[in-house]
Amino acid sequence: MDTPATAKIAVSSLHKRFGALQAVADLSFFVQPGEIFGLVGPDGAGKTTTLRMLAGVMRPDAGKIVIDGIDVLALPEPAKRHVSYMPQRFGLYEDLTVDENIRFYADLFEMPAQVWRARADSMLAAADMTPFRHRLAGLLSGGMKQKLGLVCSLVHTPKVLLLDEPTTGVDPVSRREFWQILYSLRAEGVAMLISTAYLDEAERCDRLALLHQGAMMYCDTPAGLKAHMPGAMLEIIATDPRQLLELVRTLAGVQGVLLVGIGIHVHVDAPQRLEQIEAVLANQGFAVTSIALVEPTIEDLFVALLEQSSTKEHV
Repeated sequence: MDTPATAKIAVSSLHKRFGALQAVADLSFFVQPGEIFGLVGPDGAGKTTTLRMLAGVMRPDAGKIVIDGIDVLALPEPAKRHVSYMPQRFGLYEDLTVDENIRFYADLFEMPAQVWRARADSMLAAADMTPFRHRLAGLLSGGMKQKLGLVCSLVHTPKVLLLDEPTTGVDPVSRREFWQILYSLRAEGVAMLISTAYLDEAERCDRLALLHQGAMMYCDTPAGLKAHMPGAMLEIIATDPRQLLELVRTLAGVQGVLLVGIGIHVHVDAPQRLEQIEAVLANQGFAVTSIALVEPTIEDLFVALLEQSSTKEHV
């Protein structure tokens, strides 16, 4: 993989093993300034391990990591000045107020008061947290704590931001406001690497790496990844989607079925299966509101690729 000279994050042939477990296997990617790059995969895919290695808190067994032109393995301390790492449990001080937490992190990086105060004002306003700046962090909701963690991570204007599943367990409104802050960082040229357990969030990234058992399956834009989707995707809406799921998964040509809201997404081997499935449901008197070919979601794609990989492993 050719890495552009402008890349803020460059990872080459990264490996990490814990005993018999290969946590990260030959991982290579890059992140450009102003880009949101997502790491997507199930638990155990290697997302957190990768972020910890990039943050300099864990050494890889092999490979190279360059952050903003600095070799992280050779010069870990200088590299940390250019990066901000927000782990799943960010280290807020619950007996300090919102403002005091921000000041603490600003002082760690020796930020001038007028600089960090202006930046804090802007980010707190974007996070809709200005009215709460004198509240103790321990009294904030989970979503507000995550937003405060992001503000603290950004107060020293890093060039690289590493986020490990930052919106897990956060309410939908706080998630939206969290992402609005990330979008605003694009104009500042911040390179953002984010792991997420929410595959609908993956659609918001500029590029994605799909990880499975420590290895990269695919890396592309969300639209580019969907082009790898084998077969076709159907959406069927019905009054009893769970009963519908059990019936449809037994039909010819069905590769997988996923419950989605008031209907199901059906991965089929060919678009022509739509008419066949529609006829079977009609013959069995199953009440269907609608059935149609739809563009797959990232979740559809990932489930399909994992099914495909599992089938190959058992052949």
